[in-house]
Amino acid sequence: MGRAKKVVLAYSGGVDTSVCIPYLKQEWGVEEVITLAADLGQGDELEAVREKALKSGASESLIADVKDSFIQEYVFPAIQANALYEQRYPLGTALARPLIAKALVEAANKYGADAIAHGCTGKGNDQVRFDVSVAALNPHLKILAPAREWGMSREETIAYGERFGIPSPVKKSSPYSIDKNLVVRSIEAGVLEDPTVEPPEEIYEMTKAIANTPNEPEYIDIGFTKGIPTALNGTSKNPVELITQLNKLAGNHGVGRIDMIENRLVGIKSREIYESPAMVVLIQAHRDLESLTLTADVTHYKRGIEETYSQIIYNGLWYSPLKAALDGFIGQTQERVSGNIRVKLFKGNATIVGRESQHSLYTPDLATYGADDKFNHQAAEGFIYVWGLPTRIWAQR
Repeated sequence: MGRAKKVVLAYSGGVDTSVCIPYLKQEWGVEEVITLAADLGQGDELEAVREKALKSGASESLIADVKDSFIQEYVFPAIQANALYEQRYPLGTALARPLIAKALVEAANKYGADAIAHGCTGKGNDQVRFDVSVAALNPHLKILAPAREWGMSREETIAYGERFGIPSPVKKSSPYSIDKNLVVRSIEAGVLEDPTVEPPEEIYEMTKAIANTPNEPEYIDIGFTKGIPTALNGTSKNPVELITQLNKLAGNHGVGRIDMIENRLVGIKSREIYESPAMVVLIQAHRDLESLTLTADVTHYKRGIEETYSQIIYNGLWYSPLKAALDGFIGQTQERVSGNIRVKLFKGNATIVGRESQHSLYTPDLATYGADDKFNHQAAEGFIYVWGLPTRIWAQR
């Protein structure tokens, strides 16, 4: 099956992507496999991952440090859009895929490869995100997905790898499938596949159990500039630093756990557990700041845009004309979304307790019920008459 001569493979160091290397060469006649591992702050020992790829038969093993671009070019736009898939999931895993695809295409262009490969199976969302993103960035590249076609069980995959010198996992593999980056840790499989089972405490890493959280609340201040978080507790932070520190602060109070039945793009429902402390807090804080600085009609219209934007990200259409058009709308709405939000962290909850902005549309002398009230109460009667006129006529007829 000589489908391609030189391939850039998305590489994690796990069983499937390691076995992809000899499989592509032995079964599909690929002459050269270059691996690329994206450093998204997942905490893996990436030098060991790099060396494993070479031992598994890769001609080159690349590490792409994309942490800064991940937060600035993918995570921050999603926060500006208040992007929550099905109103719950802050899309941390989905946001990483178009960035990895971009790194793969750039490497393919640099090394003269004629194909991209990945280790996704046929049941997940990531295969769609990779395939569509690669096609959008370079439609001339072939896309190879061995694990989608080889039909081997886990045990058969490990045995295949051993034939070509890839060591089997030294310890019994965790029953859970875990994906981690700077903004999310997603956990699935094992006992979690039974939606009636409460997730065991052992699966969590970024967030504390409520019983172990502090017994006193902690107050934090988040500063936004044009819809982008730029400061924490009055101190300017670079993007990676801000996310990392906020993950620790919120996770310490048990904030950011999500347990949901999710509708996958490929038509099946899956039970997903996420830990995403910083994203949960930032989207909540950003939405609150918008309530202070955006007019009512923009706020209400933007909610529908946010739903569409979330689906675009989840469904792998980051590099699409609709996404680009919505970026223009969202960017325009963020011009005045600057200010400070005060958040109370306590026992699994992040509660907004204060907000301020130089662009605030909240007018105290119109809102007050006290003696300083400047609202013209007499104007209300005429307004109500005109506003209710269609309903009044309908009732009379």
